[in-house]
Amino acid sequence: MKSVTQKAKTRWLAQGLMLAVSGVLISAVPSAALAHPHGWIDLSVEVMTDADGNATALHQTWRMDPFYSLVVLEELSQGEEANLDEGLDHLAHEIRDNLAAQHYFTEVRLNGERQALGEVTNYTALARNGRLHFMFRLPLAKPQPLKESELTYQVFDPTYYLEVVHEAEDNTVLDEALTLRGEYDCTLNVEPADPDPELIMRATMLDKDEQGEPGLGRHFAETGVVACR
Repeated sequence: MKSVTQKAKTRWLAQGLMLAVSGVLISAVPSAALAHPHGWIDLSVEVMTDADGNATALHQTWRMDPFYSLVVLEELSQGEEANLDEGLDHLAHEIRDNLAAQHYFTEVRLNGERQALGEVTNYTALARNGRLHFMFRLPLAKPQPLKESELTYQVFDPTYYLEVVHEAEDNTVLDEALTLRGEYDCTLNVEPADPDPELIMRATMLDKDEQGEPGLGRHFAETGVVACR
């Protein structure tokens, strides 16, 4: 059974990771790296469907930036009784709980109408190639038909403490960053953010201990688009 100290450490790590709370790790970051945002998440999304062609969920994979991954994995591995797998399980639970209060940092729309989201019950955290991954299935409150419809989503930290960007290479979004489960006649695309220069200036002027006003992150969010015939 994990000690109270280890449980508290896991909770601290989860809160630091999830932007839903203050940046408790910021004091550990070299001053030269304090430009806003303070880190990033590489995102990939699979739009899940049922047999009737309805969108049912977004399966998301968040790959945390190398610095934060290193800090978390080292913390979880410390101590004589440290168990990395057990620590990751507790971390995943804390992350899920923190995100639930923030709508999982996700907004989904169908033909422009915002969709209600369900509760995340399927989630995990794991380490791959030195990077911390958090994966979860985010259900829609009700299945939504994709035929002759356009489903869009944005994933972002409301305060823009961390940046969320789709998996890319050489500034080109990878095909696997947005996929659709099912054989449907749909076009998939990730549209870049186009923030107002004034907003960019406002974000860059934030101090190392500051978060942006709620909603700032939306203006820097990429938009995933699934347009179906």
